[in-house]
Amino acid sequence: MAPQDGTTTAGASAPTPSASAAALPPHGEGTAGDRVIQQALDTAWPADLDAVDERHLLTGGRALLRADATGVGRHQWPAYFARQEAVAPAFARARFRIQAAIARRDGAPHRAVVHLVWAGTDRGGTHTDGRITDLHFTRTAPTNKKEGPAWIPQPRP
Repeated sequence: MAPQDGTTTAGASAPTPSASAAALPPHGEGTAGDRVIQQALDTAWPADLDAVDERHLLTGGRALLRADATGVGRHQWPAYFARQEAVAPAFARARFRIQAAIARRDGAPHRAVVHLVWAGTDRGGTHTDGRITDLHFTRTAPTNKKEGPAWIPQPRP
């Protein structure tokens, strides 16, 4: 179930490429280019979520992508990975990094998308950076007064 290079999930609200895309670092720049990619995402897609929700979504989105790509932590989302438990991870944990990430509304106040740009070396030894994955989340009602709403990842179609 590892995400595909340069693709986004169907129905995603992706940022529109702009002049800032020309200012992106060249492929293979390594971690030195990650800050520029993050700045380009922030500029292209202005924040529209509460800061607490955005932090929660970014933490969850990063962990979910890491679990998907490397296999580490899939047990935290049994419903999300229910159909993919037998799929071997496509990337080694040591050869995977998230270059940039943003969380934004996805058409309604209770829906959000975490847009991630990442790099990894697959089992065949091919390294690619600038991979794009959009993960969609839905907010649920709190189960009690002490807990806030939870953001639940939505399975891919």
